[in-house]
Amino acid sequence: MNPDPVSVGAGAWPDPESRWGLGEVALGIVASQVLLLVAQVVVFGLAGWTSVEEVPLWATAVLQIPLWAGWIAALAVAGSKGHGVVREFGFTIRGIDVPIGLGVGLGVQFIVVPLIYWPLLSILGRTQDDLAEPARNLADKASGAAGWVLLGLVVVVGAPVVEELFYRGLLLGALRKRRWPAVIAAAVSGAVFAAMHFQPLQFPGLFVLGTILALLVLRTGRLGSAIVAHATFNAVTVVALLSA
Repeated sequence: MNPDPVSVGAGAWPDPESRWGLGEVALGIVASQVLLLVAQVVVFGLAGWTSVEEVPLWATAVLQIPLWAGWIAALAVAGSKGHGVVREFGFTIRGIDVPIGLGVGLGVQFIVVPLIYWPLLSILGRTQDDLAEPARNLADKASGAAGWVLLGLVVVVGAPVVEELFYRGLLLGALRKRRWPAVIAAAVSGAVFAAMHFQPLQFPGLFVLGTILALLVLRTGRLGSAIVAHATFNAVTVVALLSA
């Protein structure tokens, strides 16, 4: 794959003439973390919570709002410097994106990730329980049907859309605008995506997932299949936890 923008209809993704780039990526990362920190201080102080374990699921969902708000603000700023969020970041989906996304999401979850962790967990002296702990802790906060619906909305709907827009739309697009080779840009966007989850043991799996999603976007010039794949990957985890 050459470093030229990906052809999309009458235009190209990313549009080399648009004036957004890594500055908006930095803005989004800093703004999201600052807003999240302020929100946590306020919410924890008002509720009297002293640890993350005390936070109920509804509050965990609410605290995603300032995190996502920082990313969305950066996307809005970048979009205003070009042709808008939809065009600038390939925020479209076609019918073919659904089966492709489903296949990729299931393949990464059931084949790629197990192959990565099969030797890695043994080397690190860790177990599958250690790997599943963050997801299990989140699911433990869900009580009743309403809790599981809220968990599904956050993990299967909200996160895939907002994260794909920021990491595969804005970040990956900014790297390509700087003429980074496709594979390197995909790997860097995957690494940043994984690192921003702040879960060291989950980093390898998230890195591979993020890189594969980036390659999907580079191949198609739009986010549709990546969003479906991301949602499918997360949905498998939610269904597994619910079944357990």
